[in-house]
Amino acid sequence: MSNDIKNFNNIFFIGVAGVGMSAIAQYLAGIEKNVGGSDRYFKDGEYNETKEKLEAEGIKCFVQNGDGITKETDLVVVSTAIEDTVAEVVKAKQLNIPILRRSEVLSLIAKSKKTIAVGGTSGKSTTSAMLFDILQHAGMQPSIISGAGLTSIIKEGKIGNAKVGAGEWLVIEADESDGSIVQYYPEVGLLLNIDKDHQEIDELMQIFGTFKKNTKDIFIVNQSNALAKQLSQNIQHDFSSDEKSGAGYVTRNFKQEGFQIAFTIHDSPFTIHAIGKHNMENALAATAVANQLGVGLSTCAEALKKYEGIYRRNQILGNKNGVWVIDDYAHNPVKCAAAIASCQPLADKVVAWFQPHGYGPTRFLRQDFVKELAHVLRPQDEIWMSEIFYAGGTAVKDISANDLITDIKALGKQAFFVEDRNNFVETVRPHLAGNAVLLLMGARDPSLETFSKSVFNMV
Repeated sequence: MSNDIKNFNNIFFIGVAGVGMSAIAQYLAGIEKNVGGSDRYFKDGEYNETKEKLEAEGIKCFVQNGDGITKETDLVVVSTAIEDTVAEVVKAKQLNIPILRRSEVLSLIAKSKKTIAVGGTSGKSTTSAMLFDILQHAGMQPSIISGAGLTSIIKEGKIGNAKVGAGEWLVIEADESDGSIVQYYPEVGLLLNIDKDHQEIDELMQIFGTFKKNTKDIFIVNQSNALAKQLSQNIQHDFSSDEKSGAGYVTRNFKQEGFQIAFTIHDSPFTIHAIGKHNMENALAATAVANQLGVGLSTCAEALKKYEGIYRRNQILGNKNGVWVIDDYAHNPVKCAAAIASCQPLADKVVAWFQPHGYGPTRFLRQDFVKELAHVLRPQDEIWMSEIFYAGGTAVKDISANDLITDIKALGKQAFFVEDRNNFVETVRPHLAGNAVLLLMGARDPSLETFSKSVFNMV
């Protein structure tokens, strides 16, 4: 089988509606490949917004029954969720069509361009989007394959997680959760942070160590993160929010006023329509990369002043009856704590709701969730949880979100459990009196966007 993406012309995606799959499908359609795909969410006669947007990009969409695969198909791409019993996998094997994982195809694409791979356990999507905006503003016409929709691209009527530019640089998210990050050999590797998430720390250090080894030219790490700094290649390439770190790129003078943050990098002033110190760190990381590719700090600042954010990352749904409602993809302990902290300057009280994803991950991270959430909550703040999202399969259901709530309560914090999230708004409403922010957190449940909008309408 060829290891050059140029040698494949008729490519079919099984599970094409997924955020990672749709991004690659759109990119390949954008470089004039003949792309098709199916998804279990596509039903005959039923409207599907993702399907409509994919078809607008020239991607032919099918019900997941095998009809989309023909003898002309020369590559089939599957997501990790696709099982061998799915009709199209069976048909592809019968026709001897090569089958690759999403990450393997992304690796082939990355080999065809000069690539910047953004890695870390938090902040990949935001930093990738910021870096893309900077390079685009600098006239470098970059491409991007992202794990989240950029608002600026969504406004063009697209899904927003991919764009093909005429320039030589491609920005990709390098995912550690499935270990696929070790498949990439980028010109520039960026490591934002290392925190316990999907794997134990020892395993993560090995994975990110391989990422460093595979990076061809410049490897850049966050000197403010205790584990990431251990993998530094050259401290002058690195970034930090600590003035004493010795890093080549340092932020100072952080301020958050309302929904805007301001800071300086080497005395150049930056202002971004975003909240939280973690977004300052993301912007610093993007700037460190862009500057080492020849983009001036003032150009970086100009680009980030117009940054419009990404889908479900500190996404402001609006103000209803005096309550700001914010939707966020936060789903691991550090991300949830950072999301809450970023909302605290906005109001006297933060009421945060979280739906954990998966019984295994929740069990694995239980103590970390309790520690991080209890640490960030002020006496007046509240954390609410509904029951763990179950995506199917053979999970052992021996833990409940209520177990985490009980642990947090035992540490003297205000914590509440509402098993059925559909009862959340009516239960929480009396707690939103006064000057409050309602923060909704969770990931990987495709119905969360609809749920967040319904909460906003009901507050």
